[in-house]
Amino acid sequence: MINVGILGCGRIGQVHARSISQVGGAKVLAVADAFPAAAQNLAASTGAVVQSADDLIANPDVQAVVIGTPTDTHYDLIHAAAQAGKAIFCEKPVDMSSERIRECMAIVAANDVPFMTGFNRRFDKNFANIRSRIQAGNIGAVEIVTILSRDPNPPPISYIKSSGGIFRDMMIHDFDMARFLLNEEPVMVFAVGSALVDPEIGKAGDVDTAAVTLTTASGQICQISNSRRATYGYDQRVEVHGSLGMLRAANVLEDTVEIGTAAGFETAPTLNFFLERYEAAYLGEMAAFITALAHGAPMSPTIEDGLRAQLIADAAAKSLLTGAPVML
Repeated sequence: MINVGILGCGRIGQVHARSISQVGGAKVLAVADAFPAAAQNLAASTGAVVQSADDLIANPDVQAVVIGTPTDTHYDLIHAAAQAGKAIFCEKPVDMSSERIRECMAIVAANDVPFMTGFNRRFDKNFANIRSRIQAGNIGAVEIVTILSRDPNPPPISYIKSSGGIFRDMMIHDFDMARFLLNEEPVMVFAVGSALVDPEIGKAGDVDTAAVTLTTASGQICQISNSRRATYGYDQRVEVHGSLGMLRAANVLEDTVEIGTAAGFETAPTLNFFLERYEAAYLGEMAAFITALAHGAPMSPTIEDGLRAQLIADAAAKSLLTGAPVML
């Protein structure tokens, strides 16, 4: 039995705790949060003990930690957990600074501890299916990848101010997905963006509507579109065009019932929240973490995957500021 400690008992910590409860061979042994009530609530639902973050990391009975705390705490927690010899699962982004991620990579390597970055969308069955078909050669050589990601509503301005910006907070998932589907690393990034949803987002120094083009050395292209608003629900679509055909993953709807009348055809709405849309993916990634840990197998996505997505986000932010493409 692998004993797991949860660092951060908010929304994402609760998601991971539920996933662990469904994965055989693992249990939540201890939880920690800066807010005692959050820790107590999660402990009550999991049977775990409540500890401080320091005590949880030092607990000899805890073999792995799940870091779901605010991003600005990840650096110190990663260092402490690595030095304590714990396996680490860390939510994206690993850190807002690429240089600090490199420092985290160094401490993880020095202590030879397993590390997995929480890019849950790799474990969505639809996107994983597309990748497997690309690798099987079903559509020949990949030419253009198109990724659409739009939230139903923007987050509070207080969150925007500390988020690191749309590229590091929201589109970083899509940067990782681009790398997941392309056969090469992007070498050039060009970004445009505007504050069209809420002027207050612009006043906070961010944009809420953005598009980024990634280009690889051989000329493969990835187009990414993000918006903090989608009146029709949570919009998550991917299309990959290749020399022999096209693969496409559509939105996941509330149900599959379709009605046709004289007015036309109507389907159910899309799922309206990321926790619903990616519930199975969150379970899949945690199962992969526990299984790899149990068998001593390599973990993926790695901390280097976290760094590479962050470097693309950094380049997109620079491109938006300068109005020019940025080379990676």
